[in-house]
Amino acid sequence: MDLYLDTADRAAWADLMPTGLFRGITTNPLLAQRAGLDYPAINWLEMAQRACDLGAQELHGQVFGPIETYVDWAQRLYDAGAAAGLRTVVKIPMTFDALRAVPSIKALGGPILLTAVYDPKQVIVAKALGADFAAPYFGRMDEAGLPALDHLSKMQAISGGKPRILVASLRTANQMVALASRGLDCFTLSPDLAQNLFSDPMTQEAAAAFEAAASSQSS
Repeated sequence: MDLYLDTADRAAWADLMPTGLFRGITTNPLLAQRAGLDYPAINWLEMAQRACDLGAQELHGQVFGPIETYVDWAQRLYDAGAAAGLRTVVKIPMTFDALRAVPSIKALGGPILLTAVYDPKQVIVAKALGADFAAPYFGRMDEAGLPALDHLSKMQAISGGKPRILVASLRTANQMVALASRGLDCFTLSPDLAQNLFSDPMTQEAAAAFEAAASSQSS
């Protein structure tokens, strides 16, 4: 099971990465905007170093702007990861124009992720292109009335493990449970959803009872 923290909020990184729960961190321009960052101005070497210092093994960043700039941007992200000592993954939207950059980016030798996946047929494309990851937006699929669980099961069967299905846009822990029970084992989580994984009222009650019992015996 590999989990990723889905945010550009570095305070959330500092809070959650030391738990050891997450293999890495995933980001994109929308997440950066929510975190108050200017995405085109991000210093990826600094971001990669901070992620690495907090225990991340991977940092995923997404291309943006004119497609002819994708390859140079990808090289800079790979270089930042190499300098910081972690694996950087280039995220590319699953659109026809953006996909035309995939062969040139793959030629750089680093891993790629195809994102904003909604239909099982797109995993066929990702597999044929040799992508390392494909990221379906489960919550958005479900909210749009698509058969999200069925789609994810088909995506997993089509991929056969390559590309790795990295499930994104999750809303609840119950969605994760339903997917994990179908064999999905790679998820990216918002900070709020990550916090929810650590929380269960009955567990808290049991832990409090243990502490109460220990305190009464020592007094």
